[in-house]
Amino acid sequence: MEKSRMNLPTGPDTLCFDKDVFMKEDFDVDHFVSDCRKRVQLEELRDDLELYYKLLKTAMVELINKDYADFVNLSTNLVGMDKALNQLSVPLGQLREEVLSLRSSVSEGIRAVDERLSKQEDIRGKKMCVLRLIQVIRSVEKIEKILNSQSSKETSTLEERSPLLTGQILERIATEFNQLQFHAVQSKGMPLLDKVRPRIAGITAMLQQSLEGLLLEGLQTSDVDIIRHCLRTYATIDKTRDAEALVGQVLVKPYMDQVITEQIVESHPNGLQLMYNKLLEFVPHHCRLLREVTGGAISSEKGNTVPGYDFLVNSVWPEIVRGLEENLPSLFNPGDPDAFHEKYTISMDFVRTFERQCGSQASVKRLRAHPAYHSFNNKWNLPVYFQIRFREIAGSLEAALTDVLEDAPAGSSYCLLASHRTWSSLQRCWSEQMFLPSLAHRLWRLSLQVLARYSVFVNELLLRPISNESAKDVKKPLVTGSKDSSITQGNSEDPGSGPSETKATASITSTQLVYVVADLDRLQEQLPELLETVKPKLEMIGFKNFSSISAALEDSQLSLAACVPALSARIVQDLSESCFSYLKSALEVPRLYRRTNKEVPTTASSYVDSALKPLYQLQSGHKDKLKHARIQQWLEGALSESTHKYYETVSDVLYSVKKMEESLKRLKQARKTTPANPGGSSTGGMSDDDKIRLQLALDVEYLGEQIQKLGLQTKDIKSFPTLAELVAAAKDQATAEQP
Repeated sequence: MEKSRMNLPTGPDTLCFDKDVFMKEDFDVDHFVSDCRKRVQLEELRDDLELYYKLLKTAMVELINKDYADFVNLSTNLVGMDKALNQLSVPLGQLREEVLSLRSSVSEGIRAVDERLSKQEDIRGKKMCVLRLIQVIRSVEKIEKILNSQSSKETSTLEERSPLLTGQILERIATEFNQLQFHAVQSKGMPLLDKVRPRIAGITAMLQQSLEGLLLEGLQTSDVDIIRHCLRTYATIDKTRDAEALVGQVLVKPYMDQVITEQIVESHPNGLQLMYNKLLEFVPHHCRLLREVTGGAISSEKGNTVPGYDFLVNSVWPEIVRGLEENLPSLFNPGDPDAFHEKYTISMDFVRTFERQCGSQASVKRLRAHPAYHSFNNKWNLPVYFQIRFREIAGSLEAALTDVLEDAPAGSSYCLLASHRTWSSLQRCWSEQMFLPSLAHRLWRLSLQVLARYSVFVNELLLRPISNESAKDVKKPLVTGSKDSSITQGNSEDPGSGPSETKATASITSTQLVYVVADLDRLQEQLPELLETVKPKLEMIGFKNFSSISAALEDSQLSLAACVPALSARIVQDLSESCFSYLKSALEVPRLYRRTNKEVPTTASSYVDSALKPLYQLQSGHKDKLKHARIQQWLEGALSESTHKYYETVSDVLYSVKKMEESLKRLKQARKTTPANPGGSSTGGMSDDDKIRLQLALDVEYLGEQIQKLGLQTKDIKSFPTLAELVAAAKDQATAEQP
């Protein structure tokens, strides 16, 4: 089959397809036919396929004929093969038995070698144990010999010996003791070691006692060589922590107990700062020699230093923390938040100054990883401090967010106390008197909560009904209600009302709504200032993702800005209703002129001035609080709504006048009489209907003039152009009927 694949007939080169395509694993008949149809017709494809089929058939016959002899001779060549195989089976079996025998012999030899090696290893191990025990005995005897030789001398001779000599002898003993400890650990569990252990314990106690006495002597005499030899001996026997603990107990602890007391802190207004200054003086005054010997000072010579010690971290700092926790427990009391903030700030400054005395970054890292460092930081109950501050800020803010909206204090950039208190709460969160770097994340969340609470409060104000200005708020300009409504309000506030009356719901005045919008604008303008205040505080703790901070503040700003459209709509609605409450007096114009024989009108009615008075008061009374564009927007909106209603009112009046005029004319024709005047005016004068038309025209013209004085264009006022055209046509009709 492989041969047939390799020797496919080539055939003519004029085939319309590639012969190798039939050998592909993903060959598809439909795709093959579709591809060929793009090049040739189906008849030509059929002819080529038949031609290629004949070539394949011929090649297959040739292949069978070529290998036919081999197929025929295959059975002949296998004759006698079973006898040959039987002849090979006997020698192969013998060979197998010989191999198994050899394998067994080799395995026994290997097993014997392993047993001997195991015994040898055991003997070697026991020999090493014996050698270690011998070394332990030798070290113990050598140390005891040195000690006995020293103790056998006379007292006078001992007195003549210098401390340096004692340090050198202890250093020799320490070196030998170090080897003793090593071999003793390796020989752990041996019976002989248990017999020698009391002698080792005695040597250990003597050595440690001698080192402690020598170290104290060196510290008292300020002998650098003694201290160096002693510390090197401690390092040799791996007891550096014992030396640091000894320094902490003997040198540091008495000083700390003397300095860290309530009397020092309470004796002076800056008592805590004075106490910390005395603590900082301890290192340069009492630890100078230790730092020079251990390489913790700048003046230390690297060749003569003893590494492995950090007395500031392991001796001084733990005693400072212990003294503060035991002798000054009131330091960590968060009950008085102002005092707590002051103590915490001074204490953290002390810690930073102490870190600078460490002398290296590695020492600072060891200090910050020390358990006493974490214990000191955990003693400051920052969550309780934050809760107290949170209640102060939240309580102060909630006290201002009440049903009664009070004015902001004098000098404030805000109009309402609620807004003033919101901004002051934000400022207080990041003030020097309250801010702590460890609480930056909580204070930022509190700032966002304050803004969210104020936004909710503003949305709640939108649900309050708008009330008329009370008598005590007359000085606040914006809306002047009608006399009837003021009286009604005054009656409702009569203290003589019976107890059966329900309690009035919280309301809001139009002036207060304006103040809320002004405060919202002001607060949004000052939020970038808050961000600039927050950034340096966050940089103190290594925070750099200011984009998230800006995005969160922008979300709060958008939440505040979303309240403005609804507030503006209510203000515009109230202004519009206030204006139209006077503009609807146009309904009274026919009553003023019909059958009253009044003179021809030459000026506008007084209700127009009354209707525009709230708009003038808004423009003049709040120009220093609101943006000019916002005021003009409100004026335009209020005038558009009120003018549209005014247009409908004037249109109704003119329509009723026209109907009345037409009915009088029909009555005249029906009676066929000549009355004095159909419109009720004197003969030769203007009719009452024309006077009404003229008066309305004068009112509308005057309204347009006042709108322009407000800084608006009459074309921008909804329905005003249509209203002007309406009254202009009425005026033309009135003047055209004059003789």
